[in-house]
Amino acid sequence: MKESVVVSLRERLGWNPFFDARAAGLERRDLKFARVVEEQRGLYRIAGDVEGWAEVSGRFRHEAITAADFPAVGDWVGVEGAIIHARLERRSVVSRAAAGRAVEQQVVAANVDTIFLVTAFPEDLNARRLERYLTMVWDAGAMPVVVLNKSDLSEDPQAAADALRIRLSGRCQTPGNFDMVSDTAVVAVTALQERGLEALEPYLRPSQTIALLGSSGVGKSTLVNRLLGREALKVSAVSDADGRGRHTTTARQLVELPGGALLIDTPGMRELQPWVDEAAVDAAFDDVTALARDCRFADCAHDAEPGCEVLDAIAGGRLDADRLEHYRRLGRDAAFEERKRDKAAGANAKRRWKRIHQAQKALYRDRDRG
Repeated sequence: MKESVVVSLRERLGWNPFFDARAAGLERRDLKFARVVEEQRGLYRIAGDVEGWAEVSGRFRHEAITAADFPAVGDWVGVEGAIIHARLERRSVVSRAAAGRAVEQQVVAANVDTIFLVTAFPEDLNARRLERYLTMVWDAGAMPVVVLNKSDLSEDPQAAADALRIRLSGRCQTPGNFDMVSDTAVVAVTALQERGLEALEPYLRPSQTIALLGSSGVGKSTLVNRLLGREALKVSAVSDADGRGRHTTTARQLVELPGGALLIDTPGMRELQPWVDEAAVDAAFDDVTALARDCRFADCAHDAEPGCEVLDAIAGGRLDADRLEHYRRLGRDAAFEERKRDKAAGANAKRRWKRIHQAQKALYRDRDRG
């Protein structure tokens, strides 16, 4: 009877056959499995087979190569007592380049099914910023939904949503049918007044994990409170001077909504450098890349070449010229970051082999002494 309750809790928290197979592959009968629901300064609050706060083992810490190897909110971990010994492979992972650091990956959320990209009328409505977010989402393997909050501050929020949908049209899977491809989902809501929230219901399915991403002051905490049906997160007013809000969420955490969906709230991100490669940019702008495949020349730069299908689409009003320019810019940024990460990966590998060599020398030294 007790085991059935544990399994039910796991499933409620998003456990599925994917994680079942990964857990079995560890061949560790001593471990119990739980999901990370909050992270605070190297401590992890977990729920599942066991509940409470835990920390990673010394061996885990020693074998971790980068910060991204450590657990993040949404991860499933193998635990003995209050010690985390293993992190299961992630189905999806949302990452960015850590603020202020050149080549370090920061995991924002793990094992996410849908991501609400929250922006707000009027100051924060920025198509280019959303395109940068979308490169993260597609690379993560999740489904994006653009949420335009504070629609009461717009004279025609539906027209703005339609225009943004056209700009962002590349690809998106519809709720309930992960094989159907359509335009990027864009919905307009006013979280403070609980208007338009019914448009989000198709994405809030039991045991499905949703993450909220967006700049400070767009109303993410208010939206979380409305979805929860209670004032769980502190909300701060937006500054009159610059229209930007203070960070009200200081730690990532996973919460269960009344309908059974799981939601990960993240601190606002004022500095956003997606941790993606050129392939992820191509995927996020697949309307551009699809046109490029029909260009006369395979290496077409879409500048002034004859027979350029991309330029023809811009001239014919089928593609926004600014979208092409932003695609180029993100592609250059991604290529530059990839080169830096390749150098950092090489340095990390050297450090790892140095640690292994030192450990072997210590082992042989101790053996000889014995």
